Amino acid sequence: MIRARLCPALSAFALSLALIQTGPALARPLLIEGTSTVYQRVLTRPGAALHDAPGGPVSSRYPAFQPLYVFARQDGWVQIGPSSAAAPAGWVETETVVDWNQNIVAAFTNPADRARSLMFRTEGGLRGFMEDEALVDTQARLIEKAETGMLTPEDGVVSIEPENFVNIRDRFYILPILDFVEDLHPMTYDPNLLLKVASVPLRDELPAAAAEASSSAGSFDTGVVFVFDTTKSMQPYIELTRKALAKIIFDINGTDIGDRINFGIEAFRDNPEAAPGLDYRTRQVIPLARRINQLPVLEAIDNTRAATVSSPGFNEDSLAGVEDAIRQTDWDQTASGDPFDARYIILVTDAGPKDPRDPNARSEIGPVEIQRDAEDRNIVIMTLHLKTDAGAANHDYAADRYRQLSRFAGRQFYYPIEGGSEQAFEDTVTLLVTALTDHVRMALGQARVQAPEDRDDDLEFLGHALQLAWLGTREGTRAPDVFESWVTERAAEKPQALAIEPRLLVTKNEMATMAELLDNLTRIAETTRGEDEARDFFRQVRGVIAQMAQNPDRLVATDADSLGGALEYLERLPYRSQLLQTDETRWMSGPMVRREIIDGMRQKLTQYRKWLYDPSVWTALYEGAPDGEQVFAMPFDILP
Repeated sequence: MIRARLCPALSAFALSLALIQTGPALARPLLIEGTSTVYQRVLTRPGAALHDAPGGPVSSRYPAFQPLYVFARQDGWVQIGPSSAAAPAGWVETETVVDWNQNIVAAFTNPADRARSLMFRTEGGLRGFMEDEALVDTQARLIEKAETGMLTPEDGVVSIEPENFVNIRDRFYILPILDFVEDLHPMTYDPNLLLKVASVPLRDELPAAAAEASSSAGSFDTGVVFVFDTTKSMQPYIELTRKALAKIIFDINGTDIGDRINFGIEAFRDNPEAAPGLDYRTRQVIPLARRINQLPVLEAIDNTRAATVSSPGFNEDSLAGVEDAIRQTDWDQTASGDPFDARYIILVTDAGPKDPRDPNARSEIGPVEIQRDAEDRNIVIMTLHLKTDAGAANHDYAADRYRQLSRFAGRQFYYPIEGGSEQAFEDTVTLLVTALTDHVRMALGQARVQAPEDRDDDLEFLGHALQLAWLGTREGTRAPDVFESWVTERAAEKPQALAIEPRLLVTKNEMATMAELLDNLTRIAETTRGEDEARDFFRQVRGVIAQMAQNPDRLVATDADSLGGALEYLERLPYRSQLLQTDETRWMSGPMVRREIIDGMRQKLTQYRKWLYDPSVWTALYEGAPDGEQVFAMPFDILP
């Protein structure tokens, strides 16, 4: 067993350089030892009192787990403040705060296909539980005791994961990781982390939307947006979709289910500037909306025609169509304030997606970034990939990209149609849409239409996962109210299931720094042509970093010897990316390697810009927080 502690360089609100100032020096937080840009931070214990001076009167009290910067330490007292760019707020006693010199938080995954996580008082208690020969029986007993409030100190369990899913993007919570132990899972000997976490919801009140939703039991409904490839070869499949959809719509029209599943249609082709006869790249054929009946949707499909001219190249701009369906569809139904509870995008295409490097592609982000954005919005992407004979050489490429795109809660929803079989396609559309209607029936407690032998395990899981997410929102479910506990990263009884997902808590200033650095790196890299210019790249990068360092909001280390090293708060994360590992030796290993690095930087840059301008992503941790210090729990797989 290897014991490891999260590196002190992982500060959430890091970073600034000592700059020469003409006036009085602005107080700055203390640096973590061994770093030049990363500040010390603490989390408050419940009821931590703020004093104007050590031993002085109490001026106010903090909520639990308020992240604060450390400006000084003195004889059992800590001088703290909420901002690295403002004066300290006062002093707290050392025992009322917990050191938190990292910016990693944990997020619960959807518990649809695993048991709820038990949170143990000690590492030994968790380890003993996981090594119990009768683990499944012990787990069931402890979960039942936790649910009924019958836990005793001898059980060693201090809390349990919520029964319903808490989406950290919709209902932000802080589950900081204070420590971890690298271990092997007793069942499979696969790597696993035992995490020491602390938890309390950011706000105690029930959000107005959740309070309103909690009074409307049985309101579960579904929005489905078809994203059609309407290029030249697709007309038969558009008509087959209409046929399959019509049968289901007529069956449910006028029923409770018919009132609770609604459709929209987005169409895509390719770059019309490269082939003017295409008329459009993307187009909303009919918006997703609640309707008395779905006949307008069928009429819209009737009026949808495939292009009469060919596209430039075999691949189409399907990612542009999916991206518009994610971002331009009114999933929240803003006019009524009653969002769709389950959200699906069904992509139908016979071609692969354009690579972001293709000059005719609109988006500079790839399927991984698009999938992550969709899942954080509780949108499931499914792909029906028509593997026709004409595209045989393209199938492997397309399948790989669409598998990346069509994931949700660790499951894959990619449906290849071998040979482009029209019957298999119609059957698959019928299977999917019927399963989606059954998801509504499950939520309403009604009998399902699909026979048990016809049900797909992944779709069964999906229905349960979305229902847990809906219940979590409707009931205002929060992360468990515990202070410190130990929990396993992978499910105790099912090692292949991830129970806790680590995320990086970044400020808007930190993400802006990432974006500006990537923008500069990409711009310089694109101008390098030969080996001599490539060798000069790192000299130019150091000049850019030195220039960025003049802005105190741009949090960079000037002595970095790798691209990732400039972002010191990322450099020693338990995560390694292409950018973080790029030093001068790797950069000079060849033009293909450089091309891969540049393309990866551009895709990440595009996603960061989207997040920076999306106010729904950001959360203020304290009243009056500056815009640059609002935070976002960023998935590790989208880091530079």
